[in-house]
Formats: sequence, C-alpha cells, structure tokens
Amino acid sequence: MHRAVGRGRRGLVVVAVLAGVVTAAGCGGGSEPSGSGTAGSAGATDSGGKDASPKARAGSLTWEFEHIADFSGRFTDVAALADDDIWAVGTEKNGGSNAHLLHYDGTRWKKESLPDSLGTSDYPPTLHEVGPESLWLQPRPRAYDEGGSNSWAQWDGTRWSAVPNPPPGNVGDFETDGPDDIWALTDERAAQHWDGARWTTTRLPYGALDLAVVGPDDVWAVGSRSTGRGTELGYGERYSQPASMHWDGTSWKSVETPLFRFEEPLPAEPNAGLLQVFALDSGEVRAYGKNAFDHGEAVGEPADEFIRLRRDGSRWVEQDPAPGGCAVRTPVGQDEKGLFLDGNWFLTDDGRCVKIGRHRLPLSTGARKGSNQSLWLEDIHRVPGTDAWLGAGHIQVNQSGDPFDAPVVVRLRRG
Repeated sequence: MHRAVGRGRRGLVVVAVLAGVVTAAGCGGGSEPSGSGTAGSAGATDSGGKDASPKARAGSLTWEFEHIADFSGRFTDVAALADDDIWAVGTEKNGGSNAHLLHYDGTRWKKESLPDSLGTSDYPPTLHEVGPESLWLQPRPRAYDEGGSNSWAQWDGTRWSAVPNPPPGNVGDFETDGPDDIWALTDERAAQHWDGARWTTTRLPYGALDLAVVGPDDVWAVGSRSTGRGTELGYGERYSQPASMHWDGTSWKSVETPLFRFEEPLPAEPNAGLLQVFALDSGEVRAYGKNAFDHGEAVGEPADEFIRLRRDGSRWVEQDPAPGGCAVRTPVGQDEKGLFLDGNWFLTDDGRCVKIGRHRLPLSTGARKGSNQSLWLEDIHRVPGTDAWLGAGHIQVNQSGDPFDAPVVVRLRRG
C-alpha cells in the first residue's frame, strides 16, 4: 500500500479479510436528518463512539454526503486530479453487472460512458491515481476468464484515451510512487515494474498479496510461505507462516519474519500470513495479518489471532496495540494529523482513537425514520493539493419491506 494517496480498492478488500478476526462494524444509528435534499445537512451520528478515546467523544470528524446516487447499489472506487475533477465508479444492483462511471466538474455530478479505449468488461473498472496529471482506469477480469481485458484507459484532465503500455498480465495490487515508478502484482510470485519506459518482470521469493512503495528502490511485499522454518507439522501437513520481502533496486530478498503458532493441541488446518503492508510518511513500514484455522472441527477452539508488526531498524517487532476501538483496525490512509483506519476510525498522532461520524440518508431516498443505517466505504482518497478526503461506498439501509443500498461519495469534515 502506497503511503501517500490512501488505500485504494484492493487495500480495503484486504482489510475486509482481516475484519474476519474481529466483529465487522459500520457506522449505524443516530437520528434522521431534517429536510429532503441530498446534501446531508443535518447533524452527524456516531461521533466519538463508545470505544473512542474520552477526549474524542465530542466528535471532530464526520463523513458528509458529497453525492447520493439515484440507483440501488454501491460505489466501488473514487479518484481525483483536483477538487473540480473527481471520478467515481459504481455498480447497480439490478440482477446483472452494470457499471456506472460518474464525473464531478466542480458544479455537478454527471454520468459518463465508459471509455471506448477500456474495452469490454462484465464488472466495474478500477481507478488509479498514477500522477498529478493522470488517472488510469483498469478493467476488471471477465467472468471465467483469468486473463481479463488488458485495455486500460487514462484521463489527462481533458479526455480519455488508451494507456499506451498497460501492465501485462492480470493485475492485482497496483501501487505507484509517480508516473515513472509503478509496481503491479500480476501473480502471487510476480511483480511488474514500470520505470517510465518499459515494464520489467521481477520474481518474488514467496507468494505475495500486498505491496508498499516507500520510495525509489525501496519496496515491500508481504504474504505467506509454506516451506522453511516453522512450517512442518509432520505427516505431510504444513503450517504456513508470514513472509515479507524487500526490493532494493536489484532484486527481491526474503526478510526474516516472526513465526506465529497456536498452542498445542493445534486446531485444524492452522495457517498464518500477512495480508497488508503499509508505509507511513515517515518511512516506517507496518504489516498486518492473521493466524487462523479451519473453524468448526472441534469443541473449545481458540479465536483467530490478529498479527501487527512494524520495522524497527533491521527487524520486525510487534506493534503496541492502539487504544479503544482502534486496537484491531488497520490503516487505509494517512494525513498530517494521523491515520485513517478501516471501519471509519481515525487514530491521531497523539494516540487518540476517534470514531468518524456520518449522516443518515434523507427521507427522499426512501430510507424511513426507523431504519437501521450503516456506512461501508470501499475506497478513500485525498484530493491532490488539498486537505480534502473523499470516500466511496454505500449506505446499507435495513428496514422492513424495502431494504436497499444507497451508493454514496462522502467528504470528510473536521471540527
């Protein structure tokens, strides 16, 4: 995960996997806003939260509605070149795959056609902020086609065109430190690097799920390994262990990573691995994962264990847990005041855990006063050159007779 621009969609997918270790939480509750417009002008709900630090409970952060779409579904991605050049990708819940591309030009949101240069796809594409003047639109793999489409599109602030040299292969994680320093995982053990002129295939020592670009010739990858120290159980069985790898400008090298094991007797099919790596603006690198097993095979099974590591000089050490509800949350973005965490939490630089509040949907959307509402974000990004943060996702509305999901783009309000 790149340190400067938020998680990106794949990052939050990884977070969703980690959320299996704890109870997943959205932002529910609160009172119905007054009025029927879509600006979300009423007071926020869930500021602070019961697991927030005492000083944070007054509420200082709120996700406010930037745009509420007029269809049932969700936004899957958001990206921007400027505050008057914002793009969002969504999908409509209508029984089929129906991707929507929306653009904000500073005055209004407008639905746009998917670029012809993108080719055809059964699923919504993914947005990437490649540099200060370019967005890339990546096609999602076609159903039953692992290769998918390799026709990428780019936005230069004026028009869409084809990406002349898209990354080869089926791209998973995609990270950039600028238009001339791009990394993409195209296989568990293959990473492609773009230096501004060509793509180069590099091989990883072990399977990787996530990348973090610290800077030029300083890249981390994390995943798991099923060979080597700590993996043998006997009888041909294996206990996979966390793996971390570092790119130093010439090659990927395996880095010694702590072992994680349940106490004897071991539960069924134990496995440990890292799912996310995150580089702070300071250059510190953190990694997150879990030690899990196949549940339901025995009585009195242990709970899955949350793994959180940080680099301390030349070695990995366990992180000190964050306070309150931030303890088992993972970072999805960073600004000058602290870390955005999954589940709509914020950890300040001075160690306060803050629950980010949000508004309830206006009555005009069909959400009733007695409905239960939760905000689920799939992507957050900072608007380049500003202090503004945007999120893309949906409000889940649970109500008798007519539950629905409202796609929303939200903007962070402080104070």
